[in-house]
Order: sequence, then structure tokens, then C-alpha cells
Amino acid sequence: MSRIKLVVFLISTTTILFCVTPCARAQADLQQKAAQIKEAMAANKQALAQYTWQEQQTIAIKGEVKKQQLFQVQQGPDGKPQKTPLDSSPQAAPSGGRLKRHIVEKKKEEFQDYAEQIAALAQSYTQPEPGRLQQALAQGNAMIGEAGAPGELKLVIHNYVKPNDTVTMVFNTASKAIQSLEINSYLNDPKDAVNISAQFARLPDGTNHVSSMLVNGVSKELTVNMQNSNYQKLGNVAG
Repeated sequence: MSRIKLVVFLISTTTILFCVTPCARAQADLQQKAAQIKEAMAANKQALAQYTWQEQQTIAIKGEVKKQQLFQVQQGPDGKPQKTPLDSSPQAAPSGGRLKRHIVEKKKEEFQDYAEQIAALAQSYTQPEPGRLQQALAQGNAMIGEAGAPGELKLVIHNYVKPNDTVTMVFNTASKAIQSLEINSYLNDPKDAVNISAQFARLPDGTNHVSSMLVNGVSKELTVNMQNSNYQKLGNVAG
């Protein structure tokens, strides 16, 4: 009987050792890769604060363009983008009687407000916060794996900004920069789904930035398409 117990003990101990060692190595690898991403995010946020740029925003409902507007953008003291309108496409005056004009204006206000809300939600994801990543790792809500191409990592995070949201980030280890983000989120109610797709590009000095972003308010079939360009160092801007 004692021999049987000894054999069982040895088998159990061996199994635990084979399990714990790879698990510990995987966790250490995860922490190392996450630290690289966090460091790059923090450095890039500081670099981007030295720039101002233009954002072309197009709002569409069911594929029909409703409004286009151009903004001058730069990071504010809180790290969030501050936008100054430069111009906007002329809007046709509503036709019909007073009641009809009132209804049309009301609907315009509603879709404009909704567009601003989902655009602001998207900005909260595309301005990555290293602290949020650290929290996600501590809570076991982040996984890192190979993205497919050499030197690319895919980071999948749950509960990043809101409960039950999902963020998929592709990070290039050579350039130390985010390449793309795919986000499944929502406004106040999980039924009001918002899907966000963002592509990143690098400036000549290596600063990473969102080059384009598509925000889809699923329930209202409203999209906000944002294109960023004309990046200039703040000290080089005329006037």
C-alpha cells in the first residue's frame, strides 16, 4: 500500500512541475511583452502631444452622407483631443411647413448628438492608457499571442473601458507601435452596440498616430468616418 501511495505522490508531483513551469514561463513572457507595449504607448503619447493635425469627419446614416466637417486637433492638458472646427459642408435648409421643419431640425440634432457620443467613445479607446492595460493584466483580462506576420503581436483585452467590451490590438515589436485596433463596445446600454476600427501610421520622426477610424453605431445605422492628416509640430505652426 505504501508503494502505491509513493507512486501516486511521484506522479502527482511530476504533473504539477510540468504544469507550473510552462505556466510560469507563459506568465513571465506575457508580462515582458505587455511591459514593452506599455512603454511604447506612454512614450508615443508624449510625442503626439507635440503635434497638431487636421481631422476630416464624415457622418452618414444608412450609407448616405449627412454632414462633413474639418477640425484642427491637438491634445489637451488632460491628454484628450481638443477640436476646433475649421469649416463644414453647407446644409440644405429644410423644406415644408413649420411643423415639418421643426421635426427635421430635431432629427438633425439627435443624430448629431449621437454621432458626437460614439466619436467620443472611440477616442477613449484610440488614446491608449498604459494604466488600463496594467489593470487588465492584473485582473486576468488580457491575452497576448502572435498576430500572424513576423514581429507582430495580437493583444486581446476584455473589460478595458466598459464591462464586457473587447479590444483587439495589433502591435509591431520592431517599430514599437500599434498598427490597428478593433473594438466591440457600446454607449450606455450593451444593446446599443458600437463597433470601432482604427488604423495607425507613423510620422517621419516615428510618432505613431491614428490615420483613419470608422465608428459604427449599429442600432441607428450611423457611421462616423475620421481621416487624420497634415501633422505639424506645434512650434512650426504659422501664427
